[in-house]
Amino acid sequence: MPVSAAAPPRALDAAYRGRRVLVTGGLGFIGSHVARRLLRLGAAVTVIDALVPGFGGHPFNVEDVRDELRILTRDLREPGAAEEAVQGQDYVFHLAGQVSHTESMSDPQRDLAHNAGATLALLEACRRASPSARVVFAGTRQVYGRPQRRPVDETHPCAPLDVNGVHKWAAEQYHRLYHDVHGVASVVLRLTNTYGPGQLVKHSRQGFIGWFVRKAVEGSEIEIMGDGTQRRDLNYVDDVVDAMTLAAASPQAFGRVYNLGSGEPVSLEALARLLIEVAGRGSLRFVPFPPERKSIDVGSVEIDDARIRKELGWAPRVGLREGLERTVRYYERHLARYLA
Repeated sequence: MPVSAAAPPRALDAAYRGRRVLVTGGLGFIGSHVARRLLRLGAAVTVIDALVPGFGGHPFNVEDVRDELRILTRDLREPGAAEEAVQGQDYVFHLAGQVSHTESMSDPQRDLAHNAGATLALLEACRRASPSARVVFAGTRQVYGRPQRRPVDETHPCAPLDVNGVHKWAAEQYHRLYHDVHGVASVVLRLTNTYGPGQLVKHSRQGFIGWFVRKAVEGSEIEIMGDGTQRRDLNYVDDVVDAMTLAAASPQAFGRVYNLGSGEPVSLEALARLLIEVAGRGSLRFVPFPPERKSIDVGSVEIDDARIRKELGWAPRVGLREGLERTVRYYERHLARYLA
């Protein structure tokens, strides 16, 4: 019987209790939440993170569970690093990588190294040292590029508009290949805009949500590029962790690709106004797109996530207002730590 999001907690407890699990990028935003959840499910958790400046990894993200984790501060591409990390693991959650679209265009070789290169190193290590490990890859809806139709389901053509999207697409294909040819069981989740406590807010190069949150918490001006009508799906981080832990525990998911969405896309203007309301401070201003941003902007994107809802029983549980309230309250307490 497949595990579903609606199943009692003991169903996932059975999948993870006493198992060994690796989280790459485990000091980063989503990775740290995955690691914390796995600890609660009774797993023995190793995290590996290169702590590349500007990528989002931060030791404070696991401050409350640091003593419960095995932490490797290494780059997956270093000789022997990936093999050491995957040895004996039952599950691997692969969240390490570079996610800035603009930085991928200004430094494509670095993006290649940290996305395609690191992924290939990890999968090769799994093939050699831990071939029975189940792998979940945090992909991105950015692989679709500018939508040819909406909502966007998994059959939509993939035509990325930036180097990061190309390399994330390549990383997906590595997972497919290693699953089909080498028997490394893997599943790809195409994440949309994930937000929540612990996300990078120091700069705006890794997406708009963290930057919007910071500006609202500081009571300063949120700048929206364009007219603000662009629509996005947003997922609170706990819902993304639900999907990841569920997918890894569902054998029928391996070899599959799943979109994550919200079912309730929101315009950037509406999002900014809600953030200002939740924070009780801040203001809003519309600005023109800089040329380097306009050329890679995908416009409105609305995600069809019917496949994962039907096949795995996943659905987001945290509404947008509740998720923003949790996030704003977190940064009201801890913003200074993420700006240091």
